[in-house]
Amino acid sequence: MNTAEIIPLKSRPRIYARPDHAISRKFISENALKVLYRLDKAGFKAFLVGGSVRDLLLGRAPNDFDVATDALPEQVRELFRNCRLIGRRFRLAHVQFGNELIEVATFRAAHDETDGAAMTDAGRILRDNVYGSLDDDVWRRDFTVNALYYDISDFSIVDYVGGVEDLNAGRLRLIGDPEVRYREDPVRMLRAVRFAIKLGFELDAVTFAPIARLRHLLEDIAPARLFDEMLKLFHGGMGRKTFDALRAHGVFRCLCPLTDAALEGQDGEFVLRLITAALDNTDLRISEGRPVTPAFLFAALLWQNVEDAAQANIANGVPHPEAMQLAADTVISKQVARIAMPRRFTNVTREIWALQSRLIKRTAKRAPRLMEYPRFRAAYDFLLLRAQAGDPVGEAAEWWTSFIGADDTSRLQLLESTATDSRPKRRRRRRRPAGDTQASG
Repeated sequence: MNTAEIIPLKSRPRIYARPDHAISRKFISENALKVLYRLDKAGFKAFLVGGSVRDLLLGRAPNDFDVATDALPEQVRELFRNCRLIGRRFRLAHVQFGNELIEVATFRAAHDETDGAAMTDAGRILRDNVYGSLDDDVWRRDFTVNALYYDISDFSIVDYVGGVEDLNAGRLRLIGDPEVRYREDPVRMLRAVRFAIKLGFELDAVTFAPIARLRHLLEDIAPARLFDEMLKLFHGGMGRKTFDALRAHGVFRCLCPLTDAALEGQDGEFVLRLITAALDNTDLRISEGRPVTPAFLFAALLWQNVEDAAQANIANGVPHPEAMQLAADTVISKQVARIAMPRRFTNVTREIWALQSRLIKRTAKRAPRLMEYPRFRAAYDFLLLRAQAGDPVGEAAEWWTSFIGADDTSRLQLLESTATDSRPKRRRRRRRPAGDTQASG
């Protein structure tokens, strides 16, 4: 891991003229160029900024294009009829072109230290609508590689913080004092992990050092915001590597404490195999352009907790279906207190869990009907993952695989041979010896 000095919050920018960099307008969205040109023509400063500049310099296709300007949000709205203003903590202008959204942000400046309404006692920013100049704005950004500005007026790149050098070195660094920046916004710790994995960069030592000491601050972040961050972490195509990195840095336990406890429990090896199999499946689907849902991933993350809670309910005399439903209610309510997964997803997670016993306890009469359920395919895929991870459900997984791919005659034969008494039994997996703890990454 590299060592580096804290980047001082005062510096003169280095200007990379058009011949000195590889960004070409032919790789920039036409709609982003429209926004940049119109702002420039109206007399405002206009820069492409952030991840799009970073990705263009790396030779990658940006996912989106963000613009920074000295125009106030209301002035941006006057220039674009297809614009709406959003946000209270961070006021932004969104300019919509069909399916493409161009986000326009006014230059931000640092807060006055006496402005208690904008910042908590711990240093976390509550509002970020103090406007300033380009010289101010760069210091409000997080990482050097995300603080590069492409100037539409002369096609140059403005670099205050050595971002171009860090791109070339494959290094991820925070701007300013990392401890202060993490306290301003603890989510930056998640972003540090995500960008390091996404870009294949090394997390520099000064940026990395405070994470273990400050990761608990993530527990104070709004659950709805953490859900958005979870999507970025695990639905970016590198979920498996991101998960490993989050655990290695001790951050995962702040997001999913129930899952972290299960990973450290007696069935931790199974839990780890199930989660990594689910993440590998998600990464593969994303690479193939197929849809993914957080409901499936959360089904894997919380399955062990639900099983354990259901077994405790059954031991207290609660019938199996009700025991499973009560367990799902308990586990989901605890998890959404930390990460607020919307009900449209938690409902799907519940259905995936509820269908597991029905897939195992199949009958000749019920099996064909199960295939008509909207969540059948997701529940079947989850059953396959359980079998792959070592749950003793391989026979049921093989039967359903044969049944799905069979013709009518073969399906009839499979139905005739189906056991009518296949009540799901408590799994029996090899457990770790007492005192043997799960590796953290």
